[in-house]
Formats: sequence, structure tokens, C-alpha cells
Amino acid sequence: MASLGKKIERPVIDNPFLNIKVNPDGSVKRDPETRNPANPDPNVAGAVLSKDLPLDANKKTWLRLYIPRQGKIHPSSSSKLPVIIYYHGGGFVFCNADSAVYDVFCKGLAEKVGVMVISLDYRLAPEHRLPAAYEDAVDGLYWIKTVKDEWLSQYADLSNCFLCGTSAGGNLAYHAGLMAAAAGMELRPLKINGLILHHPYFSGTKRTGSEESLKNDPLLPLYSIDQMFDLSLPEGADHDHEYCNPLVNGGSKNIDLMKSMGWRVLVTGCFDDPLMDAGLECANMLEGKGMQTVKFFADGYHGMEVFDASMSGPLYDVIKDFVHHRSNE
Repeated sequence: MASLGKKIERPVIDNPFLNIKVNPDGSVKRDPETRNPANPDPNVAGAVLSKDLPLDANKKTWLRLYIPRQGKIHPSSSSKLPVIIYYHGGGFVFCNADSAVYDVFCKGLAEKVGVMVISLDYRLAPEHRLPAAYEDAVDGLYWIKTVKDEWLSQYADLSNCFLCGTSAGGNLAYHAGLMAAAAGMELRPLKINGLILHHPYFSGTKRTGSEESLKNDPLLPLYSIDQMFDLSLPEGADHDHEYCNPLVNGGSKNIDLMKSMGWRVLVTGCFDDPLMDAGLECANMLEGKGMQTVKFFADGYHGMEVFDASMSGPLYDVIKDFVHHRSNE
């Protein structure tokens, strides 16, 4: 896990994290972003097909499903696909499931890892503070369990599902996992086999070494990390709330449930990410509790594989190995 000492050049992006403007009514100003439409038409070029389906009309939540084209299904066209249920990043405040960078990342997961991806568009803070996004994630799991959809019935191996997210989505995957573990058999035939926490968004009142040394990070400075947690945590909560700091009180009791069900956890990070140490501390805590834990840390910056698709190959390889490995049941 040692750094190669290589500085990875950062792309120029429209970065909403640097100057967050809160409106008088408590909402946040969100500038227009590039959003990609779904591509369900097999006659349209592309390695991956996608389509959008509603989740809860009252909450305005929905999901985007991705499948590799028939000839690319792993390992043969007759095999059903593992399922990655994906949660986008954005500090719980910004972005959507169809945000261009996350849409491209999910297409890569489907094509390169050989999975069906189900990406959730969840409610954002501060208009909907946590645990709203976690509740939306659990709604999505029950939707997968019960919905009658052609793609799910034909292509999805519901006995081999993983919760995955980037940044705030990694935080969401972790907490949705804790809630799903408590639900247990209620979610069958959906069976979760693990978590994939990609640069997870955790922090606390005590600063980590990477937060201190990278507090002026040009993509995700410390003041932005703090502000987005202030906007997304329950009113009055500090940063040692369990939604922010997974180490509080020694970690959730539901970790034992995940362990008893044989779940595995993959935690990834980059050395030039202020959130690296918090993610590593979470991984070490889970490992200390007996969870099967894989750690993949490399040179780079926060969300690198999302912001620059050309950098995603090694990550996809690690996720592929993790997903297509079957632990003894």
C-alpha cells in the first residue's frame, strides 16, 4: 500500500464544493451540470445499455439500470450477472445518478467488471438531511426484491449483490449496508455479499493526518468537507455523529450481523485525498472486528477514477476480482 510517489495531474472540472451558496430558505444553489440520458436502444452504439425506472414518485427518487450488451456478459451470454447497487457522490448535497461523470463510471463498471449496475438517484441535503438518503437506499433494495422488470429477471443474479458508492456514496453504501444487515432475510431473494467503499466520505471532530496535511486540497478542501457534513447531518449534530464517523462507540453493532452473513468489504482510497485516513481507519476497524476486508490504496486524488475515466482501469480490475470471488457459504 506504499505510495509510488507519483503526483497524478488533476483534470479541470466544474467544482461545486469550493463555493457552496445556501439560499435564505435553507436550500443550496446548484448550478446546471452535464447530465447524460439513458441508452436503452440496442440499435444505438455503445458497449452498455441503460434505462431509467421510477422508485418513489412522492420522493422523486429513481434508478438507472445498466447491462453490458449480450455479447459482453461475463462469462457467457447464458450466465446471470452479479449486481452492483451504486450510490453517486457529491457530499450528499450535489450530483445525480445521471450526472455525466457518474453515468460514465457506471457504464465502465458494467462493461469492465461484468455486472449489472443499479444506480440510485436519492434525495439531497440540506433539503432532505440524513438519514433520508439512507432510507432511499433501503427503499431501492426492497424495490429490487419485488419489482417485475425484464432486465432484472433475465440478467440479474440477485444472490450475488454488492452495495457500492463513491465518496458520499461510499458513506451511503456503508450505512445502507448496516440497515440491510438488520433487515436480514426480509430482503430475499436479494442477497448482499459485500460492500465496495470507493473513497468513502467519513470524518470526525478529531482531524486525521490526511485532513491536516491536505486541508487546502484544490478539489476537496477541509472547509468543504466540514460544510457539506454540516448541511447533511441531522440539525444540531456534530461530526462525531455515527453518520459522519463510523468509529464512534467502537462501530455499529450491526457490523457483527454483516460478519455473520459472510459479507466482505473492499475499501479504496488515494494518497492525495484528505479523506484517505478516515477511510483507512474504517477499513481497519472492520478488519479488527473480523470482517473480511480488502484495502486498495494508490497514488491519486479524491474521486480520481470518476473524474478521469482513463484512470479507472486498475480500480475496475480490483472490483472485478472482488465481485467475481465467491466466498465459502
